[in-house]
Amino acid sequence: MTDTLGTAGRRRGATPPLFKLARALAATLLSVLLTIIGLLFVTFLIGRVMPVDPVLAIVGERASQEMYEAAYRSLGLDQPLYVQFWIFLKSVAVGDFGMSTLTARPVAEDVLRVFPATLELATLATIIGVCFGVPMGVISAVHEGRWPDHLVRLFGLFGYSMPVFWIGLMGLLVFYGILGWVGGPGRLDIYYEDIIPPVTGMILIDSLIAGDMTIFWNAVSHIILPASILGYYSLAYISRMTRSFMLEQLSQEYITTARVKGLSERAVIWRHALGNVMIPLITVVALSYATLLEGSVLTEVIFAWPGIGQYITNALLSADLNAVLGGTVVVGLVFILLNLLSDLLYKIVDPRAR
Repeated sequence: MTDTLGTAGRRRGATPPLFKLARALAATLLSVLLTIIGLLFVTFLIGRVMPVDPVLAIVGERASQEMYEAAYRSLGLDQPLYVQFWIFLKSVAVGDFGMSTLTARPVAEDVLRVFPATLELATLATIIGVCFGVPMGVISAVHEGRWPDHLVRLFGLFGYSMPVFWIGLMGLLVFYGILGWVGGPGRLDIYYEDIIPPVTGMILIDSLIAGDMTIFWNAVSHIILPASILGYYSLAYISRMTRSFMLEQLSQEYITTARVKGLSERAVIWRHALGNVMIPLITVVALSYATLLEGSVLTEVIFAWPGIGQYITNALLSADLNAVLGGTVVVGLVFILLNLLSDLLYKIVDPRAR
């Protein structure tokens, strides 16, 4: 009798774990695929509505009508819009974004060359934002309504309110022009360029690999100011979200229980409350990181930082449509992947979300 009931229970039982995992994985992959196709479609439409003639950018304004029409056909612009989009999809699938008229090189090669500079800058800025923003948010929540709370919120408000380009210009004027504490625009002084063999494309790491500490510290002097400015923007966002999460956790019953049991205030705040805050904070940090990767255009232009932001800006000013679309697609893909990574980390850290 027991065997019969057990067999019936297994037949009517829950879905096997492997099947659930496969179904969840398939749903995630489908969602990411649809998001990428949507991104490519929007990017494609932007390229078609921009007031830029890609043919003139290639052949020049003095080209004959025959040459113009030949280039027009070679680009597939004489095809229906859905055919052009299909051609665009097939090209992107193999990493072909066309040739850049500005550099006369494939756009994919240009992006691989400039993206590590943006990655290095955004990563250091995110580290600064997390290392200072999280403790400031915790302190602000613990001292709600008192002067430390007001000070942190005012500091964060300045980070939200002041334009990045103005902070960058003032930083260059004060810390580079007047005080001479940091390096100027660019990633290195001109006499140090092209000495370190590129391995990762990130000067700080490549100089350490090469064991050249002179170039390493020179790179630090150049990156510290733009990274601090971007880090300040990230800090303002992270500290505000940390404060909000901490206030919610500090009002929970388990915090009161922990205090009644005699745990120290340090353990209650930094171990228990902050431990639960770290779960949603992962998403906040990931979004902040993605925003810095895609939104550091003004900072890169002000500091002559040869990253993806400056590359897209120069391409836009030169009517280099392939470079603009290629850079935009890459930035969008990075944003999607970081969101996916944050979701995966969220499920790893919090078993309830699995």
